[in-house]
Amino acid sequence: MSARLNSAQPYAIGIFRIVTGLLFTVHGAASLFGVLGGAAGTGGTIPAGTWPGWYAAVIQLVAGALVLVGLGTRGAALIASGSMAFAYFDVHQQAALWPIQNGGELSVLFCWAFLLFVFTGSGAFGLDRLLGRRTAADSGSAAEQTPVAA
Repeated sequence: MSARLNSAQPYAIGIFRIVTGLLFTVHGAASLFGVLGGAAGTGGTIPAGTWPGWYAAVIQLVAGALVLVGLGTRGAALIASGSMAFAYFDVHQQAALWPIQNGGELSVLFCWAFLLFVFTGSGAFGLDRLLGRRTAADSGSAAEQTPVAA
């Protein structure tokens, strides 16, 4: 049973990555463009250049989209994880110690989910994996064509 579960692990990671990236991307798009309820559910947007909200929204949009498609997953996830750690400690923890008390549950969950992707990579269905196969195939075919001096 565990062997079957282990063989499905890349697919589970890939699906988790897609869902997490999508949610993060949508959160950034809502804050930047006022779609889907806008910034903090107000229907508005965050004014361009305001610290830290606008920069956080740009990170959410860009890093979320990269994680969603699985391109540069580890780097994008590291930046996203750090931004959520900053959001928690700079914004939420001032109100109270525990996430349940200070409204920081989502920041904590995103932070740890993205940190997981730093270590696991994109899993299945990611462009990282697709491009990695092409690169390996290209270098393998190039090695076959290049004569080796004895």
